[in-house]
Amino acid sequence: MAQNNGWGGRFVVEDMAPEDIVTPEDFTDEQVMIGAAARAFLEGEIRPRDAEIEALDYKLTVELMRKAGELGLLGADVPEAYGGLGLDKVSSTLLAETLAEASSFALSVGAHVGIGTLPIVFFGTPEQKAKYLPDLAAGTKIAAYCLTEPSSGSDALGAKTKARLNAEGTHYVLNGSKLYITNSGFADVFIVYAKVNGDHFTAFIVERGLPGFSIGPEEHKMGIKGSSTCPIFFDDTPVPVENVLGEVGKGHLIAFNILNIGRFKLAAACVGGAKETVGLAAKYANGRKQFGRPIASFPLIGAKLADMNIAAFVTESMVYRTAGWIDETLKNAEAEGGGAASEAGARAAKAISEYALECSINKVFATEALDYAADEAVQIHGGYGYIKEYKVERIYRDSRINRIFEGTNEINRMLIPGTLMKKALKGELPLLRKARALQAELLQPMPLPSFDEPLSKETYRIAQAKRTFLAVGGLAVQKYGLALEQQQEVLVLLADMMIQTFAMESASLRTRKMLRKAGADPAAATRARNAVEMTVVFVQEAMERVERYAKTALAAVETGDALQTQLAVLKKLMRAPLDDTIMLKRSIAARVIRSQQYTL
Repeated sequence: MAQNNGWGGRFVVEDMAPEDIVTPEDFTDEQVMIGAAARAFLEGEIRPRDAEIEALDYKLTVELMRKAGELGLLGADVPEAYGGLGLDKVSSTLLAETLAEASSFALSVGAHVGIGTLPIVFFGTPEQKAKYLPDLAAGTKIAAYCLTEPSSGSDALGAKTKARLNAEGTHYVLNGSKLYITNSGFADVFIVYAKVNGDHFTAFIVERGLPGFSIGPEEHKMGIKGSSTCPIFFDDTPVPVENVLGEVGKGHLIAFNILNIGRFKLAAACVGGAKETVGLAAKYANGRKQFGRPIASFPLIGAKLADMNIAAFVTESMVYRTAGWIDETLKNAEAEGGGAASEAGARAAKAISEYALECSINKVFATEALDYAADEAVQIHGGYGYIKEYKVERIYRDSRINRIFEGTNEINRMLIPGTLMKKALKGELPLLRKARALQAELLQPMPLPSFDEPLSKETYRIAQAKRTFLAVGGLAVQKYGLALEQQQEVLVLLADMMIQTFAMESASLRTRKMLRKAGADPAAATRARNAVEMTVVFVQEAMERVERYAKTALAAVETGDALQTQLAVLKKLMRAPLDDTIMLKRSIAARVIRSQQYTL
């Protein structure tokens, strides 16, 4: 992959080459083996115990976590020096995707290896890493992440839990509570955020069993019933000063950057969930007969399966593109080397924050794609989809929390344009310059180019989507200035335009890369043609959404003749020949129905 360090947010104003991204087709033999190991563990250890896990059997979950640790499935992100495998982020992404079918157990693993362990990986001192990481990688200790409180959810910095240094200077004494803590029923190590002297937001490593530290009762949840979710309480709990994680008053750097990684890993899990849902729906549609034939033979059912498959393909393309970027940025940060642990943590924080915007985009798109797939799978199952005997009923309930986890989708949508503007104002993106230059250009004639090459039309339309975002965003900045952050409806429309653009471009770049690499390999050429069909459908339908978002936003920032002028410009930007998506979806559906699984 080409050097793209610092590409965060640049997809809005610059184009990339297909060779500059990582795709599932680039998996190494080692990565394939890692995925196969996770699949074998899932089939051999998890599926046979599924009902017991779902009944919230603490002992069994802990036992299975230990087995996963023995197989190395919990140590992908932990450096080898501390008992882990030290794998790249593409590999750990594949692990998260594969284990997603483990339902509640996948959540227990995800919380442990992600937001539970990574704060120590990225921000721990050498002593903290040596003390905790080997056990966390082996599964002999389990981690939990404690940020949310009864009065602070999305507003994480509004936390009320306090910490004060004792007179001897040996311990911080914690008082307060945390809410909705995954793994809390059986975790050993807790990453806890509290305000030192009620003011300085700080992270602590807190061990189970400390005086004054107690665990509340299990919450009775709509879904993810096999995962532990409890409140936790601190009543004069003494935490050794050496268990401060990072620096006092710098807990926000840890919290927000770990949330970025958490959002990304959640998106990876949604890829696995969406693929599983496609397979369940296709198998049911092939087996269920109505009016004397399988319901899979009816075009409307086929269209649903095609749309579900397309959503999974696009999400997968986005997630691995982002994984490649994060990998490269973290490697560059590590290569800088040297300095104290705090400096290494600062480098890691900067590297992770580079793609904060893309992590939010992945989280929003992936969680909504899985929700869509789950809903359609239940619809395909009809009344049976409402019965617990069928897994789609559980997937439907389980998937709903994903739009709330790791920052609600509303908060993430607000973060997307906000983060972009911050990068622009710091001079990291030529956003405002590009937007100003575009204004005069848009009033000129826009003849359509010829579309002779595969996906040339889609590449052109993606470029037009970027121009549309710049045009609408530029007008919004002109009208509202700094007050734009108060116009939440407009910000969300801009965010949705960015999400659709990133999704289109990710699918297109992946498919173009597949076309270039296919060569004389008939199987690879067939997969590439299949990817072309899905990309063509998605881009055409995504552009319709972009146009709708743009119209709504323009009506908010312009009126009268100025609005009509801008709408005329938008119409020019949206012009392109249309494809017969009905027939394309029939072709896509036929492959899904034949294979009875997510297919490419």
